Amino acid sequence: MQAFVGVTDRDWFELLRATPGLDEVNFWQPSGNRGFKALLPGELFLFKLHSPLDYIVGGGVFAYSSLIPISLAWESFGLSNGARSLPEMRHRVEKYRREAESRTSDYTIGCILLEQPFFLPRDAWIPIPSDWKSNIVQGKGYDLSIEPGLSIWKNLHFGSTVSNIIREEGSRYGDTVLILPRLGQGSFRVMVTDAYERRCALTSERTLPALDAAHIMQFSEQGGNTVSNGILLRRDLHALLDRGYLTITPSMIVEVSGRIREEFENGKDYYRLQGSTIRLPANPKDRPSKVSLEWHNNNVYLG
Repeated sequence: MQAFVGVTDRDWFELLRATPGLDEVNFWQPSGNRGFKALLPGELFLFKLHSPLDYIVGGGVFAYSSLIPISLAWESFGLSNGARSLPEMRHRVEKYRREAESRTSDYTIGCILLEQPFFLPRDAWIPIPSDWKSNIVQGKGYDLSIEPGLSIWKNLHFGSTVSNIIREEGSRYGDTVLILPRLGQGSFRVMVTDAYERRCALTSERTLPALDAAHIMQFSEQGGNTVSNGILLRRDLHALLDRGYLTITPSMIVEVSGRIREEFENGKDYYRLQGSTIRLPANPKDRPSKVSLEWHNNNVYLG
């Protein structure tokens, strides 16, 4: 199993460590010009503080990475970005970008989305391996089945830090599988947005602030934050989907309820969508679940 040790600052770490109930965090990278490809979903991403605090101090399960506008990162993750406000987040990002602070520029940053984060107490911090070089800026990958990665793994495992997200397979330290936990709401939003190539599935609208990642089967009904239970919609269409004024059939056809006309004496723009076929993600596994669509047809749609 692979792990990646990423370098971060102590302010980011301390704020998140002091925040109870986190199910996800965004480990952002200030320059949004290169994607993160060092891990597969379900592998470990670990946090190392800047020197001279050369310790591994926590981590999480890698779920996804993306290059997105800072505004979307804030809207999706809020405090889970390791900042108390968007201005504070901008200040931290721009310090590393070495750019003048801007309240309006919606520049792109790298986002590494981590589920089930954990933060080690001070007496459990793990010294970095001896092969770590002082000129490493972003991080370094390790194979946890062989040294020096094996020592990292032993320290994490014996301290029961990751025991709730690990399934042992055999007796050797390398024979382990991380179970990717349920996505958090922020990760769901970013992954659905990317799956639909940042375009509304019904109208192809590309104005990102006007788009939402909608649940097909409502979260309260055990729909879950899976990409196949999501669809990217313009915000007014998201509201109509949630209220049952439109639905999508398992054949991926849009149906618009006559109740819009009856209740609001309006809706011409929405009736133009009647019978149209939605835009689908390129990856078949990201396409709307027929089970979720049938649930919405039968339980939410007003007909």
